[in-house]
Amino acid sequence: MSRRSLILISALALVCAGPGRARAQSTDAEDASPVTGEALAQQFLRPGDIVRLTIWREPDLSGDFQVDETGVVVFPLIGPRTVTEVPPDSLRRQLVDAYSTYLRHPSIDVVLLRRVNVLGAVAKAGLYPVDPTMTIADVLALAGGPTPVGDPDKVRLIRDGETITARVSQRTVVGELPIRSGDQLYVPERNWATRNSNIVAAAITGAISVIVALIVR
Repeated sequence: MSRRSLILISALALVCAGPGRARAQSTDAEDASPVTGEALAQQFLRPGDIVRLTIWREPDLSGDFQVDETGVVVFPLIGPRTVTEVPPDSLRRQLVDAYSTYLRHPSIDVVLLRRVNVLGAVAKAGLYPVDPTMTIADVLALAGGPTPVGDPDKVRLIRDGETITARVSQRTVVGELPIRSGDQLYVPERNWATRNSNIVAAAITGAISVIVALIVR
Protein backbone atom coordinates (compact mmCIF):
# COMPACT_ATOMS: atom_id res chain seq x y z
CA MET A 1 0.00 0.00 0.00
CA SER A 2 1.36 3.45 -0.93
CA ARG A 3 2.08 6.21 1.54
CA ARG A 4 -0.69 8.28 -0.05
CA SER A 5 -3.20 5.50 0.63
CA LEU A 6 -2.16 5.27 4.27
CA ILE A 7 -2.61 9.01 4.70
CA LEU A 8 -6.11 8.86 3.17
CA ILE A 9 -7.12 5.98 5.45
CA SER A 10 -5.81 7.79 8.53
CA ALA A 11 -7.71 10.92 7.58
CA LEU A 12 -10.94 8.97 7.18
CA ALA A 13 -10.49 7.39 10.59
CA LEU A 14 -9.97 10.78 12.20
CA VAL A 15 -13.06 12.20 10.53
CA CYS A 16 -15.20 9.28 11.74
CA ALA A 17 -13.85 9.47 15.28
CA GLY A 18 -13.94 13.26 15.48
CA PRO A 19 -17.63 13.79 16.36
CA GLY A 20 -17.47 11.28 19.20
CA ARG A 21 -14.39 12.92 20.69
CA ALA A 22 -15.88 16.37 20.32
CA ARG A 23 -19.10 15.22 21.97
CA ALA A 24 -17.20 13.69 24.91
CA GLN A 25 -15.11 16.84 25.34
CA SER A 26 -18.24 18.99 25.22
CA THR A 27 -19.95 16.83 27.85
CA ASP A 28 -16.92 17.03 30.14
CA ALA A 29 -16.83 20.80 29.75
CA GLU A 30 -20.51 21.11 30.61
CA ASP A 31 -20.14 18.93 33.70
CA ALA A 32 -17.12 20.90 34.87
CA SER A 33 -18.75 24.31 34.38
CA PRO A 34 -20.72 25.76 37.27
CA VAL A 35 -24.48 25.64 36.80
CA THR A 36 -25.95 29.10 36.48
CA GLY A 37 -29.09 30.26 38.25
CA GLU A 38 -30.14 31.34 41.72
CA ALA A 39 -29.46 28.66 44.32
CA LEU A 40 -32.66 26.92 45.33
CA ALA A 41 -31.66 26.99 48.99
CA GLN A 42 -31.74 30.81 48.87
CA GLN A 43 -35.14 31.08 47.19
CA PHE A 44 -38.21 31.85 49.23
CA LEU A 45 -41.02 29.32 49.33
CA ARG A 46 -43.82 29.74 46.80
CA PRO A 47 -47.41 28.45 46.62
CA GLY A 48 -47.30 24.77 45.73
CA ASP A 49 -44.07 24.10 47.63
CA ILE A 50 -44.03 21.63 50.51
CA VAL A 51 -42.67 21.85 54.05
CA ARG A 52 -41.71 18.37 55.25
CA LEU A 53 -41.78 18.39 59.03
CA THR A 54 -40.37 15.45 60.99
CA ILE A 55 -40.58 15.48 64.79
CA TRP A 56 -39.06 12.49 66.53
CA ARG A 57 -41.62 10.39 68.40
CA GLU A 58 -44.43 12.71 67.24
CA PRO A 59 -45.95 11.06 64.15
CA ASP A 60 -49.20 13.02 64.53
CA LEU A 61 -47.29 16.28 64.19
CA SER A 62 -45.05 15.12 61.36
CA GLY A 63 -45.85 15.13 57.65
CA ASP A 64 -45.80 17.04 54.38
CA PHE A 65 -47.60 20.40 54.47
CA GLN A 66 -48.25 22.32 51.26
CA VAL A 67 -48.02 26.08 50.85
CA ASP A 68 -51.46 27.35 49.76
CA GLU A 69 -52.16 30.08 47.21
CA THR A 70 -51.96 32.77 49.91
CA GLY A 71 -48.50 31.63 51.05
CA VAL A 72 -49.78 30.05 54.27
CA VAL A 73 -49.11 26.60 55.73
CA VAL A 74 -51.31 25.21 58.49
CA PHE A 75 -49.11 23.21 60.88
CA PRO A 76 -50.45 20.89 63.56
CA LEU A 77 -50.38 22.34 67.07
CA ILE A 78 -48.95 25.76 66.10
CA GLY A 79 -51.54 26.63 63.45
CA PRO A 80 -51.28 28.76 60.26
CA ARG A 81 -48.02 30.47 59.36
CA THR A 82 -47.10 32.68 56.41
CA VAL A 83 -43.96 31.12 54.96
CA THR A 84 -43.46 32.81 51.57
CA GLU A 85 -41.80 35.91 53.00
CA VAL A 86 -39.33 34.08 55.23
CA PRO A 87 -35.84 32.94 54.13
CA PRO A 88 -35.52 29.14 54.35
CA ASP A 89 -32.98 29.15 57.19
CA SER A 90 -35.09 31.58 59.23
CA LEU A 91 -38.21 29.49 58.63
CA ARG A 92 -36.48 26.38 59.95
CA ARG A 93 -35.42 28.22 63.12
CA GLN A 94 -38.90 29.67 63.63
CA LEU A 95 -40.55 26.27 63.39
CA VAL A 96 -38.07 24.67 65.78
CA ASP A 97 -38.61 27.53 68.26
CA ALA A 98 -42.41 27.33 67.91
CA TYR A 99 -42.57 23.60 68.58
CA SER A 100 -40.04 23.85 71.40
CA THR A 101 -42.65 25.93 73.26
CA TYR A 102 -44.98 22.93 73.39
CA LEU A 103 -42.57 19.98 73.31
CA ARG A 104 -39.75 19.22 75.72
CA HIS A 105 -36.38 18.95 73.96
CA PRO A 106 -37.87 18.09 70.56
CA SER A 107 -35.77 16.68 67.75
CA ILE A 108 -37.12 18.47 64.68
CA ASP A 109 -36.12 18.23 61.03
CA VAL A 110 -37.48 20.66 58.44
CA VAL A 111 -36.99 20.09 54.70
CA LEU A 112 -38.33 22.42 52.00
CA LEU A 113 -39.46 20.63 48.84
CA ARG A 114 -40.48 21.61 45.31
CA ARG A 115 -43.21 19.70 43.44
CA VAL A 116 -41.70 18.98 40.01
CA ASN A 117 -43.12 17.20 36.98
CA VAL A 118 -40.69 14.59 35.63
CA LEU A 119 -41.71 13.93 32.04
CA GLY A 120 -40.47 12.49 28.76
CA ALA A 121 -38.51 9.27 28.38
CA VAL A 122 -38.83 8.03 31.99
CA ALA A 123 -40.47 4.88 33.34
CA LYS A 124 -43.05 6.62 35.57
CA ALA A 125 -43.71 10.20 34.51
CA GLY A 126 -45.45 12.24 37.19
CA LEU A 127 -45.33 14.89 39.89
CA TYR A 128 -42.70 14.37 42.60
CA PRO A 129 -41.56 16.26 45.73
CA VAL A 130 -37.92 17.17 45.19
CA ASP A 131 -35.33 17.88 47.87
CA PRO A 132 -32.81 20.59 46.89
CA THR A 133 -29.93 18.35 47.98
CA MET A 134 -30.86 15.70 45.40
CA THR A 135 -29.06 15.32 42.08
CA ILE A 136 -30.86 15.08 38.76
CA ALA A 137 -30.03 11.36 38.79
CA ASP A 138 -31.84 11.08 42.14
CA VAL A 139 -34.90 12.88 40.74
CA LEU A 140 -35.00 10.61 37.68
CA ALA A 141 -34.79 7.61 40.02
CA LEU A 142 -38.04 8.79 41.68
CA ALA A 143 -39.65 8.46 38.24
CA GLY A 144 -38.27 4.95 37.75
CA GLY A 145 -35.20 6.14 35.83
CA PRO A 146 -34.85 6.93 32.12
CA THR A 147 -36.17 4.48 29.55
CA PRO A 148 -33.66 2.66 27.28
CA VAL A 149 -34.07 5.40 24.66
CA GLY A 150 -33.94 8.29 27.15
CA ASP A 151 -30.98 10.67 27.32
CA PRO A 152 -30.51 11.60 31.02
CA ASP A 153 -27.60 13.91 30.23
CA LYS A 154 -29.76 16.26 28.15
CA VAL A 155 -32.56 16.95 30.64
CA ARG A 156 -34.38 20.23 30.00
CA LEU A 157 -35.90 22.51 32.65
CA ILE A 158 -39.23 23.84 31.35
CA ARG A 159 -41.57 26.44 32.83
CA ASP A 160 -44.87 27.49 31.24
CA GLY A 161 -43.85 25.86 27.97
CA GLU A 162 -40.52 27.72 27.80
CA THR A 163 -37.12 26.06 28.26
CA ILE A 164 -35.08 27.75 30.98
CA THR A 165 -31.42 28.15 30.08
CA ALA A 166 -29.37 26.00 32.46
CA ARG A 167 -26.70 23.34 32.13
CA VAL A 168 -28.18 20.13 33.44
CA SER A 169 -26.45 16.77 33.77
CA GLN A 170 -27.14 13.75 35.96
CA ARG A 171 -24.67 15.11 38.53
CA THR A 172 -26.29 18.54 38.75
CA VAL A 173 -27.68 19.28 42.23
CA VAL A 174 -31.28 20.46 42.21
CA GLY A 175 -30.39 23.31 44.57
CA GLU A 176 -28.12 24.79 41.87
CA LEU A 177 -31.04 25.20 39.48
CA PRO A 178 -33.76 27.89 39.55
CA ILE A 179 -36.50 25.28 40.00
CA ARG A 180 -39.99 26.23 41.17
CA SER A 181 -42.96 24.05 42.00
CA GLY A 182 -44.85 23.23 38.80
CA ASP A 183 -41.71 23.24 36.63
CA GLN A 184 -40.93 20.30 34.39
CA LEU A 185 -37.77 18.22 34.09
CA TYR A 186 -38.06 16.75 30.61
CA VAL A 187 -35.94 13.77 29.52
CA PRO A 188 -35.64 13.69 25.70
CA GLU A 189 -35.04 10.58 23.62
CA ARG A 190 -31.55 9.95 22.29
CA ASN A 191 -31.15 10.55 18.56
CA TRP A 192 -31.28 7.67 16.08
CA ALA A 193 -27.51 7.53 15.56
CA THR A 194 -26.82 7.27 19.29
CA ARG A 195 -29.51 4.62 19.83
CA ASN A 196 -28.13 2.59 16.94
CA SER A 197 -24.40 3.11 17.44
CA ASN A 198 -23.62 -0.50 16.45
CA ILE A 199 -25.31 -0.04 13.08
CA VAL A 200 -23.54 3.28 12.52
CA ALA A 201 -20.16 1.77 13.44
CA ALA A 202 -20.73 -1.16 11.09
CA ALA A 203 -21.72 1.19 8.27
CA ILE A 204 -18.62 3.34 8.81
CA THR A 205 -16.38 0.27 8.89
CA GLY A 206 -17.93 -1.01 5.69
CA ALA A 207 -17.49 2.36 3.98
CA ILE A 208 -13.85 2.52 5.00
CA SER A 209 -13.29 -1.02 3.67
CA VAL A 210 -14.78 -0.06 0.30
CA ILE A 211 -12.64 3.07 0.08
CA VAL A 212 -9.49 1.12 1.01
CA ALA A 213 -10.29 -1.47 -1.62
CA LEU A 214 -10.70 1.23 -4.27
CA ILE A 215 -7.44 2.92 -3.23
CA VAL A 216 -5.27 -0.22 -3.33
CA ARG A 217 -6.53 -1.39 -6.72
